[in-house]
Amino acid sequence: MNSPKENPNADLAYQKTILGSVSRTFALTIPLLPPTIEKVVGNTYLLCRIVDTIEDAADLSPSSKQALSKLFLDAVLEKSPVNTFVDPCLSALKNYGNQDELDLIIHTPTVLRILHTCSIKDQAAVSRCVSIMSDGMSHFHNKQTQAGLKDLQEFEQYCYVVAGVVGELLTTIFSNHSPQFAQRIQGKEDLAIAFGQALQMTNILKDSPEDQARGVSWKPANVSQTELLCIAYQKLEESLRYILLIPKQEIGIRQFCFLAFGLACMTLSKIANHKQFTHKDELKLSRHTVMAFYSFTKIAAGNDTLIKAFFSLSTRLLRKLSQP
Repeated sequence: MNSPKENPNADLAYQKTILGSVSRTFALTIPLLPPTIEKVVGNTYLLCRIVDTIEDAADLSPSSKQALSKLFLDAVLEKSPVNTFVDPCLSALKNYGNQDELDLIIHTPTVLRILHTCSIKDQAAVSRCVSIMSDGMSHFHNKQTQAGLKDLQEFEQYCYVVAGVVGELLTTIFSNHSPQFAQRIQGKEDLAIAFGQALQMTNILKDSPEDQARGVSWKPANVSQTELLCIAYQKLEESLRYILLIPKQEIGIRQFCFLAFGLACMTLSKIANHKQFTHKDELKLSRHTVMAFYSFTKIAAGNDTLIKAFFSLSTRLLRKLSQP
């Protein structure tokens, strides 16, 4: 397949289209952001998705994944031409089943071209995020076992390198856009990490049956499901505080964060309600529920009382589990 040719409008059109193919949730949330932020956040999501695709390739050895991650990072940081990553990656993933993710890898040059049209500040923030995520995942490639991660500390570290760092990135981008938010978040940056970690912990708990089926667990060994749900609930509480720091006039940023947060609240509550589940589809929120909540965020995003009321109602079971 030929490498995609340069055309700024076509590049952005591709970014929008592939986003819808590789993530329905983020295809819903990212367009809520102001246009300049939408471009860089959408771009970052695709770069992180490439890192995830390498991670998800079940038939690759840890050393192969590490080598591909390094080639990808060198391409992002402009240390080497992008095709020194694309060609070996496509060759290594010849048996990979997800055609949309393979198409994204083919279009790595397109994604990087878009990155280089973003502001220098935003580019630096994205490069930092992708570096930490790529290096972090490489570190954890050798820790994939059926028994799970060593302890809670390692679990939190894993959630940081795959998602907490994205919370930091979003905070930098939002701060570059909104001086008022930059002022409010000062000294409270840990809330940004918790926001990313809460979303990741939700995914880990939801995907655990599929992970177990392929001989992997990202949950910490010897820690109960109830304890993990309590930790996730604490992260949600911190995420709520994070969202309430976003100025009300930044309604697009608030709605973006509240939508992702709300879907995590409802999913974690479903997990708490299911003593046993064998497939993540059992926990899937219906399209009707997602779209109803999407409509609700338009009304509630600028109203702190409604946001708090939603959190209180949607996480009753989680709160109950967390009480001594």
